Amino acid sequence: FRLHENPEEEPHILLECDGGVLEAIQKHLKLYKIRRKVNIAPCLDLSLWAVVPGEQAGDIASSLAKSADQALILTPDPRTEVMGWRLITKKGANLSEIIPGSQIGNIQDYHRHRYKQGIPEGVKDLPPGVALPLESNLAYMNGISFTKGCYIGQELTARTHHMGVIRKRLLPVHFSAPLPKDSIPEGAEILTESGKSAGKFRAGGGELGIALLRLANINETLCLNVAGDKVKLTANIPEWWPKTASK
Repeated sequence: FRLHENPEEEPHILLECDGGVLEAIQKHLKLYKIRRKVNIAPCLDLSLWAVVPGEQAGDIASSLAKSADQALILTPDPRTEVMGWRLITKKGANLSEIIPGSQIGNIQDYHRHRYKQGIPEGVKDLPPGVALPLESNLAYMNGISFTKGCYIGQELTARTHHMGVIRKRLLPVHFSAPLPKDSIPEGAEILTESGKSAGKFRAGGGELGIALLRLANINETLCLNVAGDKVKLTANIPEWWPKTASK
């Protein structure tokens, strides 16, 4: 998030990241500081909120002007419209004043909404060195630029994009029974009825989750082995995807 309004101001950029890799990201950014006068520091006095759309959704835009003193950032989630807004406040801010009529949920509510929409987030859903940007649908979520300069993996990503052949994608999945907590290993294999590998489980909670699946298998009966038992699951193409995305 850009916090300075015009080029004459001293640039201030606020970067949102997975809290589990806060130190690693700081170290990585400092590698490229190279004697420049750039101060990189965590903002531990801020709180991050996800404002999920509901009946009061139309009032969100007007809320910023009324409570600009409390809301440092209130902006549409850059990934997709179905994720609502990102709200950053000072710790202890009164949410009911910033967004009148809102209800405060918990982190499980947020993740359930995310899984239902097939939105990956953080290092658990997008393991570094494992997850590929296009298979993770980042091109649908403003996560990849095909016009900017070089970056690591640019040639492979651009070539795959322009060829239009992506055989696996992260998809929302629905399980026939709630998943037991903390008993599914990361990357657990998802199988077809005939025992053929269809993909890998990434993350989930209750009866919802996301998985990296072969698009050729998503209409088949699929299952995940959980502690020796097979739990059936179904996958679907999210409605917010571009209409040609499932090809």
